[in-house]
Amino acid sequence: MAWDWDLSYLYKGFDDPAFADDLARLPGLTDAMKQAVDATLAPKEKLEALVSADDTLSAVLDRLASFCQLTMSVDATNEKAAQYMDKILLVYNDFSLLESAFSRYVGALDNLDEVIASSPKLNEIGFALRWMARMSRHMMSEAIEPWMLKMQLSGGNAFSQLRDKLDGTHLVSYRGQELPLAAVRGMAYDVDPAVRKDAYEAELASYRKMELPMSFCLNAIKMEARTLAEAQGYESVLDMTLQQSRMDRQTLDAMWTAIGEYLPHFRRYLRAKGAYLGHTDGLPFYDLFAPVGKSGKTYTVDEARAKLVSEMRKFTPVMGEFIDQAFANHWIDMFPKAGKTGGAFCSSYHPANRSSILTNFQGSFSDVSTLAHELGHAWHSRQMAGLPLMMTHEPMPLAETASIFNETLLSHLVLEKADDQERFSLLESSLMEATQTVVDIYSRFLFESEVVDTRADHSMSVEELKDAMLRAQEASYGDGLDKNLRHPYMWACKSHYYSSGLNFYNFPYAFGLLFGKGVFAQYLQKGDAFVPVYNQLLRSCGSDTVANVAASVGIDVRSVDFWRSSLEVIKKDIDTFCELCQRM
Repeated sequence: MAWDWDLSYLYKGFDDPAFADDLARLPGLTDAMKQAVDATLAPKEKLEALVSADDTLSAVLDRLASFCQLTMSVDATNEKAAQYMDKILLVYNDFSLLESAFSRYVGALDNLDEVIASSPKLNEIGFALRWMARMSRHMMSEAIEPWMLKMQLSGGNAFSQLRDKLDGTHLVSYRGQELPLAAVRGMAYDVDPAVRKDAYEAELASYRKMELPMSFCLNAIKMEARTLAEAQGYESVLDMTLQQSRMDRQTLDAMWTAIGEYLPHFRRYLRAKGAYLGHTDGLPFYDLFAPVGKSGKTYTVDEARAKLVSEMRKFTPVMGEFIDQAFANHWIDMFPKAGKTGGAFCSSYHPANRSSILTNFQGSFSDVSTLAHELGHAWHSRQMAGLPLMMTHEPMPLAETASIFNETLLSHLVLEKADDQERFSLLESSLMEATQTVVDIYSRFLFESEVVDTRADHSMSVEELKDAMLRAQEASYGDGLDKNLRHPYMWACKSHYYSSGLNFYNFPYAFGLLFGKGVFAQYLQKGDAFVPVYNQLLRSCGSDTVANVAASVGIDVRSVDFWRSSLEVIKKDIDTFCELCQRM
């Protein structure tokens, strides 16, 4: 059975008449929104017209862009997709200017609350309009904005696309074969230590072929971020990101404070794993993902599907059926291949109530957990079905809630039935993922902070980037990693650094893991009664600030104690793992 995804819910191809029709509709839809912006109407009628025009244009643009971007994510050299994407980005620029005019109008209304209350349609999206008014305080000059957006096409957007092409076409020389980067990185989970070590060495050696263009991409994108933050009146790129994420600095600082306190426990786990595998100076990077214990089990796609359906339906049968249908209806592009980007993601298109999931499945339990993670994103999207489009945009930190909940649920259910050997292996797999999401994410945050700060002075060389990455790994992993066997090129293989307009896409993962564990703890306490509460939480993620959404289920994310309580759950798993290491 082929395991490529089916994108026909968007279009059947670039020759699909529906694709041509939607492209042809864009000028008219753009004109309609311009007319709504320029219309001389009473505030209620004007806002209703603006919302309708915005929703219609946004839905068509997102459909076209999703098809192009998803096509390129599995075929980096697809020229048609790239050419159409260039055209669509031009329309997005016009759309951005129109949305800015929309925001300026909303921000200038002295009686916004009164206008919202006068219209059932506007009342449905009241939070989105109020947040738009707040964000309008950080808009760049109306005279500068169109030129800035045009420059982004040949700046950050272009460098982001170049990075994806470099990654998607990059081949690694491994034992006489030329293999895609994603396939070689996947060997980090292999049961054979020689395979893991050889793949790590081959991967590092291969980056010399693309380190220079990758460094230019990164430097350009982060300099653009600084420019945009300054143009919009933010003190820093991080402040801009936090505002866009509907999250305050108090929350971020509380989380990092707790994480800093618990880093020694993660390092204790890493040293215990290293000693178990026969290492004496901490864990070498190539064994970070090494399976341990009863690790011979690998999964076919059908076995992974059966495992996920049977386990997740214990939370609610509806989720089990949802996951089964995702497999049956080819929502998932499963295996590594030439031209396909590495890693995994879920992309949802709300008007079709449908998601597409990319993964690079090679059969490990970690790969099964990754599928659970991405299907969690799809489940989150499904819970928002029927909401106005403006209320479906959850901020980055809350975007990881359902994915982490799914991972935690799967681990919990599997561990319940495991004997000591299986428990040892599965517990380690869970801790390995948690370490990536807490410790490695912390290193990425430190690294990106240094790059953004340094770009005020100069463009960082390849050697400077490598040195900054190693120092960030030292600060986060400490003596948990062998200081001579780390990964100086992690900046080159993580796509999150290269998203134009999306900066610091690292701390939301740590937030998501620990927040998700806090939500899961409530499920364990309340059982089936919590299921509708959880689904409503997901549905509300686009409808308020991070702190207020969390407070709706009794969580204070500004409190260091909340983050400590979530980390304490991981610490207990570390304690158990270290004990098992002595017995195995």
